[in-house]
Amino acid sequence: MKLQAIHYKTGHPIDLTIEDGTFSAVNLYPTEESLPYIAPGFVDIQVNGYRGVDFNTPPLNFESIKQVCRALASQGVTTFLPTVITNSPDHILALLQAIRKAAEQDDVINQMMAGIHLEGPYISPKDGPRGAHDKQYVKGPDWTEFHEWQEASGGRISIITLSPEWPNSVDFIKKCTSQGIVVSIGHTSAEPEQIQEAIKAGARLSTHLGNGADLFLKRHPNYLWEQLASDHLSASMIADGFHIPDSVLKIFIRMKGEKAILISDCVSLAGMPPGKYDLHIGGAVELHQSGRLSMRDQPELLAGSAQSQLWGINHLIKCKICELEKAINMASLHPAALLGLPQQRGISAGAPADFILFHRTPAGIEVIETYKRGIKMYKSREAYV
Repeated sequence: MKLQAIHYKTGHPIDLTIEDGTFSAVNLYPTEESLPYIAPGFVDIQVNGYRGVDFNTPPLNFESIKQVCRALASQGVTTFLPTVITNSPDHILALLQAIRKAAEQDDVINQMMAGIHLEGPYISPKDGPRGAHDKQYVKGPDWTEFHEWQEASGGRISIITLSPEWPNSVDFIKKCTSQGIVVSIGHTSAEPEQIQEAIKAGARLSTHLGNGADLFLKRHPNYLWEQLASDHLSASMIADGFHIPDSVLKIFIRMKGEKAILISDCVSLAGMPPGKYDLHIGGAVELHQSGRLSMRDQPELLAGSAQSQLWGINHLIKCKICELEKAINMASLHPAALLGLPQQRGISAGAPADFILFHRTPAGIEVIETYKRGIKMYKSREAYV
């Protein structure tokens, strides 16, 4: 397969050859013809659900998971981590088994899912930091239990979000990192010293930094400053325009540099039309025309994220928080590097042919085609109109 496009970084036309799902050649292509732009496919490390499918609500079956893959491809996502959150041990076990079974049944699902993100249940029990996680199931780290879950997933748990405020956290973190699992600090009320100990033990990421936190914090020191200042921690952030103020986003991105990661953290209502909904997790909510998802009876309270990484990229560009290249890298190369995926090589010879073709518009970018290992996963009806 051969194609021509404009490189998202350089702005130069390039000629690409794809063989066996890999870019075999990428060369300059002098031309005056109009071409779409090309960029790496997005890597979303935190997806709770999409377009009516919830990774935390049974029954979770093959068709529903495949539906999410197709829907995410329309948003430029070529790799993602389904995210299982705090629940009863049996419930978590069943969901992990369902995800594993779907991956074993279908190559596309298996290739798109680079692992599973387990968010909880080893998080803070405190109101505020706990967020929407069910308090009755929150507890300290349990290696025996986690090992059982990892076996049920077929070894697919690649990120675990926890709070290092529990007494046995350091030992648990060391065991996870020894097995190549990315430990992420999130939903925490830990003291700065506990954050430092977690980092020394091997923690490498902050989950949706700035969210899942106390409404009021002492100025300093606190767990946000400690994570933001760490050169060892990457930081994932939700850039939907609702979860974090733009000024805070700008600071986080500047501080973290190549360790800044854009996530959707989207729930099942992402990709759905505005309206009032009743969720298994979250209860009565409303998805507004603006894209904001709130509690129906308390509209000032967010009920999760209902937007994709693509929305976040366009928000960053439109609000001039960062340039296009940086926004795309935060959604693709940076998370791929965190997970050690070959997709971190981007648009280059030898890299997997996971990419999007897009147009630039006043609102940001518009995905017109999405490819996974050189196979077309999505094409916009208005692609070349």
